[in-house]
Amino acid sequence: MHYCLSVEEIVRLITRELIDATEYEAAAALARCQKSFENPVLDVLWESQCRLIPLLKTFPGNIWSPGDETFRRLPTTQEWSHMRKYARRMRHLQEGAIVDVVSPQVLSVLQFRASSEPLFPNLQSFMLCETRGGLIPFIPLFLSPRTTEFTIVSGNNLPGAVTASMLATLPTLCPNLQEIRLHHLPRDPIITAAVSELLLTTNQQTLSDFHADFPLVEEAREVIYKLPGLRRLRTRISGPTTIPTMVLPNLVDLEIEYDRGHDWLQGFRGASLGKLASVSIHSKSDSIGDFLKAFKRAALTTSIPETLLTFRLDTVREWRPNYRHLLPFTQLKALVIDFSCERGCSSTIDDDTIVDLARAMPNLTTLQFGLRPCRTAAGVTPKGLSALALYCLRLSELRIHFRAASFDPPTMPGFIPSDCTVPREVCALTNLDVGKIPIPDKFVLMVALTLTRIFPCLKWIDYADERWEKVAMAIGVSNELADYSRQMAAL
Repeated sequence: MHYCLSVEEIVRLITRELIDATEYEAAAALARCQKSFENPVLDVLWESQCRLIPLLKTFPGNIWSPGDETFRRLPTTQEWSHMRKYARRMRHLQEGAIVDVVSPQVLSVLQFRASSEPLFPNLQSFMLCETRGGLIPFIPLFLSPRTTEFTIVSGNNLPGAVTASMLATLPTLCPNLQEIRLHHLPRDPIITAAVSELLLTTNQQTLSDFHADFPLVEEAREVIYKLPGLRRLRTRISGPTTIPTMVLPNLVDLEIEYDRGHDWLQGFRGASLGKLASVSIHSKSDSIGDFLKAFKRAALTTSIPETLLTFRLDTVREWRPNYRHLLPFTQLKALVIDFSCERGCSSTIDDDTIVDLARAMPNLTTLQFGLRPCRTAAGVTPKGLSALALYCLRLSELRIHFRAASFDPPTMPGFIPSDCTVPREVCALTNLDVGKIPIPDKFVLMVALTLTRIFPCLKWIDYADERWEKVAMAIGVSNELADYSRQMAAL
């Protein structure tokens, strides 16, 4: 045996390569071929599991087999120890209750045998995808004092009292929780109170990630916006609620859903948010109003304009935003404003606005306005698209209303703004979402040629109007010819 294979870390690296290549049988054979390989290989094989079923299969077949509603007999001490040989190696467990459901009877036996010590003593992260609630009472079985990440993705029919009771045990079972993510729990006052209590009793010195998509009680709101170690926060604000001035010096990612008014933006005024890089706002309000103006006024009292890299705002309503309120956020790399055109075009974008945004935000890589461009002949012309190509050289994804009929040469505006020179580099745009933008048949070729001129790297067009298929094909041919020319020039 080569002396390098006596180093456990090298064996672990080899095993990880085999697992990444889905060569599980080869990894298992590696564990069997040399006694010194067994522990490092098993550690890697069992480190992350997507289901509980593989662990149950380590019991003899005369005790339990897949499909059994319960154990045929209780495992002996020796059989239990054999199973724990693998359980103690698990660091990450994701149990999905949608498929391969483990019955409550099986879990009851595991709970009985593990009454004196955690079933997974070294488990660091636990995720449950639950739809019916049958596993909720058994969640404490999976946790240990070393568990730092806890996630539930559920349906809306979980029993409120049972779920609340389970949540109450988390701070005791996992005293050093760092990440708590509760997705799609039922909108139940009992659960709202339980989640708020969970926040108040969790170790606030270790908590770095808190995700709960329903409102918190006032006492919990006073705490959540002042946690010094918090790095990621998602929360929901219900009704005309105010929040305290935020003191979150380490917060990087903030996501808020609200359903009425935006008085809560007062919490941004004078806030300590020195590292905030991403803000996502989900509006469920009937009227969004001039949200961008209110956000800008609050943000300008903080360091947000210097740190914000990603801004997302979505509403299912029709909305005519004033994009100029975004001009102070010059460091943005991703700007996404989603609104509906279902009852009529909501786009207010034009060439002048796009030119100003492109000048102000040269670092943009993603720019998306609207859920999908509609059939209304509105939006920017080649002049605005050229400004994006000129100023935003890193732009790779674009979704915007533009007028395909304006690509007619006799009426086409100048490509390059008068105060600029032709860039030495070309824009990196590869993905363009055109949705249902109308395109006259006679303009198909001109649109394809113009787009490839403005965006030489363009490769993919996402469309909902079949006439754009001809444009996509023409651009594909152009790309093939360009590749062929480069290959010939290299000879």
